[in-house]
Amino acid sequence: MKLLVLILLILQGSAQDFQKDVHITACSDSDKEDMYGLTGEVMLHADFVQKKEVSTVPKFGDPIECPNCYENAVGEQGICQQNLRIARKFITDLPLQLDPPGAPLLYPRDHLRPSQPNTLVCQASGFYPAPVNFTWTRDGLTLSSSSVSQAYPQSDLTFTQFSTIELLQPEEGQVYSCSLEHPALKEPATRLWSEYL
Repeated sequence: MKLLVLILLILQGSAQDFQKDVHITACSDSDKEDMYGLTGEVMLHADFVQKKEVSTVPKFGDPIECPNCYENAVGEQGICQQNLRIARKFITDLPLQLDPPGAPLLYPRDHLRPSQPNTLVCQASGFYPAPVNFTWTRDGLTLSSSSVSQAYPQSDLTFTQFSTIELLQPEEGQVYSCSLEHPALKEPATRLWSEYL
């Protein structure tokens, strides 16, 4: 299967600026992306399933409001799809580039304290195309209560993505694993974690 992805990247700022902002609009036959970032951090992205703009600023930060951002993202997707159709007429036999994610990084969000709640983070980096699929287990049993971030574009045109699970009552000897599935991997890449490994 060959996939053509069209990306429009708008960078603003100069060497004298303290902050640099970015706006990315991307589309393919199956996916859409519209994201605003500031100084290397994602601030807003369009959620085309829920049909709204989502702020990714941490809860302790000032909320960002952008009343027309989702409508603008929908309009830009129409332009992106039109440009994609035009590009297909002139570009044929594109090789499919697949970059597998590196070994997953698996770490607790906070310093571990015995029997205290925490969050376990699994990070996938350096892959293309997005997304990766995450699977979590505890003591060999699949967990279904994980959350997954959007895939964040990196300067080398690969992606980074995170998944987390809550450790509500961690117990001694429990072993967690995070596995990554991606079209560039022949088998899932898995990392084990235990407080006592």
